[in-house]
Amino acid sequence: MNDQPLRGRLVLLGVTGSIAAYKGAELLRELTRAGAEVQVMMSQAATHFLGPLTMEALSGRPVMLDPLELQSDSRIGHIVAADSADAILVAPATARWLGAMATGLANDIITATCLASSAPVVVAPAMDGDMYVHPATSANVARLREFGYTVVDPDTGSLASGQHGIGRLVPLPQLVQAVVQAVADRPIREPDPAARPPRAEPRRHDLADMHIVVSAGGNAEPIDAVRYVGNRSSGKMGMAIAQAALGRGARVTLVKGTTTVAPPAGALVVEAETAAEMRTAVLDALPGADALIMAAAVADFRPLERTAAKLERSEGLSLRLEPTSDILAEAASLARAGGEGPTRRPVMVGFAAEAGSLERAPEKAARKGVDLLVANDVAEPGSGFGSDTNRVTIIVPGSEPEPWPQLPKSEVAERLLDRVAALRAGRSAE
Repeated sequence: MNDQPLRGRLVLLGVTGSIAAYKGAELLRELTRAGAEVQVMMSQAATHFLGPLTMEALSGRPVMLDPLELQSDSRIGHIVAADSADAILVAPATARWLGAMATGLANDIITATCLASSAPVVVAPAMDGDMYVHPATSANVARLREFGYTVVDPDTGSLASGQHGIGRLVPLPQLVQAVVQAVADRPIREPDPAARPPRAEPRRHDLADMHIVVSAGGNAEPIDAVRYVGNRSSGKMGMAIAQAALGRGARVTLVKGTTTVAPPAGALVVEAETAAEMRTAVLDALPGADALIMAAAVADFRPLERTAAKLERSEGLSLRLEPTSDILAEAASLARAGGEGPTRRPVMVGFAAEAGSLERAPEKAARKGVDLLVANDVAEPGSGFGSDTNRVTIIVPGSEPEPWPQLPKSEVAERLLDRVAALRAGRSAE
């Protein structure tokens, strides 16, 4: 009996925004145990349930998120995947995705790839029971079966809504078996690795001699004993930078504000809930650092007065705010004034979260005295607080802005560290 029936096969795993997306990591493992090489595709909604970094680490390939994204060799990513896949497995498939696929709407990476591919497609719906039995969903499922797709009907059982009914994702081995059956009588479609989506680049250790200080998250400026003024920063971008720097061998000091994600193992973590605490932590860590990357969304204002006790609701509340210190500008000024020659001056990187326009970013970069500024429009979908992707523009004082495409934050971090390493190398060469 063949214990690796998918050996040599390339399987595209499409994960959509059902709560069952959390099972995607284990499904990926099941496919690889069966011998498959797996290229993961995720809808933007799916990234709220499962991190792309997890899937990249398990698959060894960058996760595909954007149908417009090009590979490093300028080939269109989803077309390469569509032309080389032996099978496509969409699990879990939401009602929304079933509707989009049934009507041919290529509005995400998974529908676009399915439309462009002649590979067999296996679809595993997972959703609330009433959604699955709705006539619209039933019609969409029937339409996909007309396409020749294999639709694995969901199981009956306890649902995330608390109800009991049809809608549970079937056991994962059953999905793997459906893929095995779909490719059973077909030769391997594209055995040449060069014709398949590229694997993730091996980890570099080009930052092994560097100490990088990274700030991440937001601030919580106290109003009273329980309330505070804050912002929506999750800390995901800063954490991605810290993680990438550690992976490339750097020593990392992470100045951590309020975050929704845990810091990476291996970083020296300094807690800094308020802007004042963050200022102290950053300036304390700056001497001897090779780079400062201020990815934190530092609070611009704080209450002028703080009450030690909890304010009563009946008293009403009027706040007077005062500006906080500009940590980045102060750090950049100190870096320019200190050190002994260019090799002692750290590379200074700032972040600017704008809303609606990046027109102010070049002036901000010049005023703060940074080597480069990473600006993004937080009002843009997939580029705001809490997202796993980001679309940034690199601002280097005196140069034209450099817009980057929407990328996973892990990829933004790697590209940004490439720039930091280049700046540091150029400064050392001087």
